[in-house]
Amino acid sequence: MRDFWMVFVPLFVAVDAMGILPIYLGLVEGVPQAERKRVVKQSFVTALTVAVGFVFLGKGVFRFLGISVSDFMVAGGALLFIIATLDLTSGTKFARRVDTLGAVPLGVPLIVGPAVLTTSLMLVDVHGLTATLAAVLLNLVLAVGILLTADFWNRLLGSTGSQALSKVASLILAAIAVMMIRRGLLGIFPGWGGGV
Repeated sequence: MRDFWMVFVPLFVAVDAMGILPIYLGLVEGVPQAERKRVVKQSFVTALTVAVGFVFLGKGVFRFLGISVSDFMVAGGALLFIIATLDLTSGTKFARRVDTLGAVPLGVPLIVGPAVLTTSLMLVDVHGLTATLAAVLLNLVLAVGILLTADFWNRLLGSTGSQALSKVASLILAAIAVMMIRRGLLGIFPGWGGGV
């Protein structure tokens, strides 16, 4: 159990389900309840598949393709920035494409992003495969539970609050994207980190 908790806590921080909640509310604004449940289910399946796949294959795939974690952060950040920009500047939200919303960007890279993948890869070597997989699964179940209660928060905020939250969430999403790109670039070019 000690190994489990040593993996669970850093993964809980990395998943940051409560931090994702306002972004999720912004992304699914106007999406019917039945579709929201399908989106959350799709995000869980995608996040679990990617996380477990990375635990088993991540290091080998990265080595084989010559990809570093920093490269992955830059790519994920660029994707999130495009989504946030479209949400902020267009009348139609990118998220209206609910057929893929659960997979991208919700499942990956919001629920399971570079932080979760990197943490999992590091901790599996220290605390073992069983503890890591159990901690990943429990964290994803908790994240899904939080997202499924999003309607409560939506009712609490009301329609005006939801619209304001949607724009704020897009700004937060853009900021997360910039942070991911910045960290990725600092990993690729460590000499740039002087005053950052």
